[in-house]
Amino acid sequence: MQVGVLYFGVLKEVLSSNGGDVTLPEGTTVAQLMEQLRKSASHPVWSALAVAVNREYAAASTVLHDGDEVALLPPVSGGSEAIRGPEPAVTQVALTYQRIDRAVLVAGCQQPSDGAFVVFDGVVRDNTRGRKTLYLDYEAYEEMALAEMAKLAAEARTRFAINRVAMTHRLGRLEIGESSIVIVVTSAHRGAAFDACRWLIDTLKRTVPVWKKEHFADGAVWTDGEPFPAELQPGASE
Repeated sequence: MQVGVLYFGVLKEVLSSNGGDVTLPEGTTVAQLMEQLRKSASHPVWSALAVAVNREYAAASTVLHDGDEVALLPPVSGGSEAIRGPEPAVTQVALTYQRIDRAVLVAGCQQPSDGAFVVFDGVVRDNTRGRKTLYLDYEAYEEMALAEMAKLAAEARTRFAINRVAMTHRLGRLEIGESSIVIVVTSAHRGAAFDACRWLIDTLKRTVPVWKKEHFADGAVWTDGEPFPAELQPGASE
């Protein structure tokens, strides 16, 4: 059988490839595929990968089938269509290659029933650990990233007493001072909006497949991202 394998972030450089078709015996598991691929190049990232099969996180024991799309996902850092609910929208998630207009996001969320809105705006800074940053590049496993963002927004609305959520993540090249992600949460009372916004950004940075490459005056590097939760790392126990 054949499966399509996709590489992202630093793994593309480790394997000098964006991915391709791999021929496997029937009954091959995720763990067996990873073991076969890691023979191509050793790197610490192998033990921290998450794996998605057909855009859903998969366990090491997941059995692969002909035609599956398998994505190997390094720890995440962290324009496509927005996913929207009924109007007025209660959940809006989007990826974009254009500058994010925070005011437009806020205006699209606020309703008369809201007593508070909280905004998280992640901004590109000009340095990292003493190195001068020139610009950033973001890439994503776009279809899965949108789906995971929508899941997070829906879960936030069950965990916290909030009304609406909007999240837009930027992709491509970002200059210093530009927004990489903007999250807006509205609620009747401020406490719920604060708690939900913090939970959303912290969880997104660990589970949504988006990667960041920093370009410095003296070189470039894929950023060491937030580790995936242990249950999403098929290679963590190896």
